[in-house]
Amino acid sequence: MLRTVFSLSVLLATQCFALNAQAQDYPDFRSKREAVEKMQEKEIQSDLSTFTMAGVDLGVGKDPLPSIPVASYDASHISFAGNSINVNITTGKFDPSKHKLNFVEKYLVKIDNKGYYGNYGNVPKNTIATVTVTVGKDTIVIPPAAYADIYNPEFTYSHSGVVSASGGVYQSADKKKLYIYLLKREAGGSYEVTWVIQDNKYLRRVVDFGFLQ
Repeated sequence: MLRTVFSLSVLLATQCFALNAQAQDYPDFRSKREAVEKMQEKEIQSDLSTFTMAGVDLGVGKDPLPSIPVASYDASHISFAGNSINVNITTGKFDPSKHKLNFVEKYLVKIDNKGYYGNYGNVPKNTIATVTVTVGKDTIVIPPAAYADIYNPEFTYSHSGVVSASGGVYQSADKKKLYIYLLKREAGGSYEVTWVIQDNKYLRRVVDFGFLQ
């Protein structure tokens, strides 16, 4: 199933990967410093190129990484389980009263003094509440800062009337790295985020945005 999701993503990326050319009447404070193309860790970048849309050009001709099967999913959660690896991601409701919102005219451009991802320009409806990861007996802590600015995630997508899981969990060939991947398709410019775990410790995240659905 995950390889089907990836194949659809690659097809989508090949057909329409481009920056949003639509005129934008408000500033964009989202950072590109965490993008795939700016990564210094070339081995990890190479791995990400096999499943991310932003890395599709780098991944041509490369074999897909081993993936962890989807265990369950719905609109509010997705979980993966296999090879003694368990990953669970859940959503929560966005409460505007608990955040500082910065607008330019009617457009939301910052949350808590930062750019954010997910329907940029609009007040989010949902947050990522938790990202829980266990590998064998080890629990890997994903810091809340790694997903605090990621909003309105989607764990399902519909293709030809069939609803399937969206996202994936992948292992590097040497089994030392784990990649947790989410893609949010948006008409005005999708985003994708990958949380990278190395040697059972959280290493970093990679975020790309602005490609069309």
